[in-house]
Amino acid sequence: METLELIKEKVEARKNTTISGGQAVLEAFLYEGVDTIFGYPGGAIMPIYDALYDYHDKLTHILVRHEQGAIHAAQGFARVSGRTGVVFATSGPGATNLVTGLADAMIDSTPLVCITGQVFAHLLGTDAFQETDVINITTPVTKWNYQVTDATEIPAVLAKAFYIAGSGRPGPVLIDITKNAQLQLFNYEGYKKCDHIRSYRPKPIVRKTYVEQAAELINKAEKPFVIFGQGVILGKAEKEFAAFIEKTGIPSAWTIMGMSAIPTYHPLAVGMLGMHGNYGPNVLTNECDVLIAVGMRFDDRVTGRLDKYAKQAKVIHLDIDPSEIDKNVKTTVPVWGDCKETLPMLTELVQAKTHTAWLNKFKEYQKKEEEKCINAELNPVTDELTMGEVINLLNELTKGDAVIVTDVGQHQMVACRYAKYNQSKSNITSGGLGTMGFALPTAIGAKYGAPERTVVAIAGDGGIQMTIQELGTIMQFNVDVKVLILNNQFLGMVRQWQQLFHEKRYSFVNITSPDFVQVAKGYYIDGQKVSERAQLKEALQTMLDHKGSYLLEVMVGKENNVFPMVPQGRGVSEIVLSKDEI
Repeated sequence: METLELIKEKVEARKNTTISGGQAVLEAFLYEGVDTIFGYPGGAIMPIYDALYDYHDKLTHILVRHEQGAIHAAQGFARVSGRTGVVFATSGPGATNLVTGLADAMIDSTPLVCITGQVFAHLLGTDAFQETDVINITTPVTKWNYQVTDATEIPAVLAKAFYIAGSGRPGPVLIDITKNAQLQLFNYEGYKKCDHIRSYRPKPIVRKTYVEQAAELINKAEKPFVIFGQGVILGKAEKEFAAFIEKTGIPSAWTIMGMSAIPTYHPLAVGMLGMHGNYGPNVLTNECDVLIAVGMRFDDRVTGRLDKYAKQAKVIHLDIDPSEIDKNVKTTVPVWGDCKETLPMLTELVQAKTHTAWLNKFKEYQKKEEEKCINAELNPVTDELTMGEVINLLNELTKGDAVIVTDVGQHQMVACRYAKYNQSKSNITSGGLGTMGFALPTAIGAKYGAPERTVVAIAGDGGIQMTIQELGTIMQFNVDVKVLILNNQFLGMVRQWQQLFHEKRYSFVNITSPDFVQVAKGYYIDGQKVSERAQLKEALQTMLDHKGSYLLEVMVGKENNVFPMVPQGRGVSEIVLSKDEI
């Protein structure tokens, strides 16, 4: 493979030559270091695909089976690699099929550049075949979008797109290019990366006064508590974050998106926050005296009832996005800026301490959680398999080194509760939007983003069927993804709520599924189904050892519930350990 510098030299060599708009798109990709595209061709984007024919040795294109699969794959690629994911789709239904992924990427801050084809410029607004106003449709779910009708705009617009997508708080960008612009020949004046836009400030100015005020609060705190989110990962500030908590000795809990920023076995790691998070972090949120939030947005799943959330605490909020400060939780000291920059400044000012008694309180709550629900989940006495024991055994076999991509539902909560990680960018899930169907296509992209790592897609029997066609992508491109289906024969999370809060009125949550192993075999993917505990470890090992993709279906208990949980309408300290406490 050519080096990026050599590629840039070749792009520069094409200055002052005549190229098409379609070629200009691909030249921009090369200069930006793009090597993988996920997409699906169609009439309105055909000129770009025609140009791509001559770039096959420089750019890898993965043909998905649905445009939603393309954008989720690009998300997976971006999340594990730290690079911007790239997507191609045609106009009309091709573009609208991206909307779910755009919304997911927007709320989870995933950098993407999506290129959609559009009808000829002279047909805009005429209800032409496969014409949709993709700009207005996607405005609420993109960080920026723009329609190109003249090929001469393409280099500058794409430079701006990559800069906006990847800088500051990352997010998805969509560029809609009319067919005439793709076909248009023009004098190519080269490509210049964008590093400044007058009206756009990706990073707020760090105010040292606020850092000093934060340090003063932390130094005086007797029960400080850190909660951290994906901002630590997006900011590539894992080392800086670890240095901060290790100097201060502060117990630290992660949001679902922040998981893996520090190893889950770190001595100061006290577990996961949120509706199905760990007992101690939730209860003690309402006992700490200083709450330090790093790169997280106080999502409702983390806070529960806001009028009951951490009212006793002084709140320090470190975030790159000023709009998140005071949005949900009133901040005592706002520390604006990139946490890779602000954390070292804070670490320098804080005193080296230990908070042994306070940390031990988290451990006491952990013991209570183990007694009340964890032990029963990981070491069940019934014949039925539990999701937790499957995840626990997977941990044992992967030694915490795998990338785990989860779908949405009970299995997601169980995986995030019990999975163990040694390195960052290992827990890939749909956090904010909660997109069922996320796991399978996202795992494909994750494997391209981290080809050296084991990638396991964990899905339920409901979510897997929303994007199961992407087994065709795995088949065609020989993607080594391990697919683990935890089948409880229900839409499990909805069923749990119907059981606990709607008098067990199971309304349309029973789901009949195909023989997943036979479906996989139809795509020439090996697999097996297990329902007995004696078979489980060997089956998981077989899946992990298999050369190439593999599908393992595990039948688990039909009516098992995920605990602890914070019931809707309650505060985090009102978290319950069993249905008897509701």
